[in-house]
Amino acid sequence: MAELYDTIGRDYRSHRHPEPRIAAAIVAALGPAESVINVGAGAGSYEPTDRRVVAVEPSLEMIRQRHPEAAPVVRASAGDLPFADGAADAALAVLTIHHWPDRARGLTELARVARRRVVILTWDPGTYGFWLVEDYFPEIVAVDRGLFPTLADFTAALGPVEVRSLPIPHDCRDGFLGAYWRRPRAYLDAGVRLAISTFSKIDAEPGLARLRSDLESGDWQRRYGAVLAATELDLGYRLVVRTL
Repeated sequence: MAELYDTIGRDYRSHRHPEPRIAAAIVAALGPAESVINVGAGAGSYEPTDRRVVAVEPSLEMIRQRHPEAAPVVRASAGDLPFADGAADAALAVLTIHHWPDRARGLTELARVARRRVVILTWDPGTYGFWLVEDYFPEIVAVDRGLFPTLADFTAALGPVEVRSLPIPHDCRDGFLGAYWRRPRAYLDAGVRLAISTFSKIDAEPGLARLRSDLESGDWQRRYGAVLAATELDLGYRLVVRTL
């Protein structure tokens, strides 16, 4: 993961801004936890500011992009967290677990260092129907379904979990893969794609050519125009919460 983000993360903050509605859902999931270890923290987009936080991030490039007033950061990996058992009230992992080399070990580490709660923002690989990946970039689905744990995997690693759906607003400020579902032309922007890690793992040119052609011809609007009336969409993003 560190090597990937040392390459693609150089202008990460230009397109990856915290989405307030997602941030509020994460804070609600953390509940009364007064201290948090944020694993795979990146530039710190979703670190709560109303409690003590220590960030964990393996990429020096991402660490360099953290705000000077952000939480202190430790350079380490999810599979070997440099903290004692129960070091914080909660462990948090936001759209990062699919980058971990050993996801099961990383989940075990989250549970080890948390006294009360583990909160994970992830994507459910059992989800279908997003126009972008179903029709234009099926390679992304093939890659991501092999990387993201299933909900059953979370239960196997953590025990009983609560799963909360996280619909994505049409004007989402955080430029992850599903953020632009109502703004299809955004995916033609190379800068947007550079901030979405999965695009670095596929040959995107054939899909981009089809998308560009369909937008220019009106075919995209004829097939998917109905989404333009929606204000939010369930694309499979989930908050997985384990109360210890």
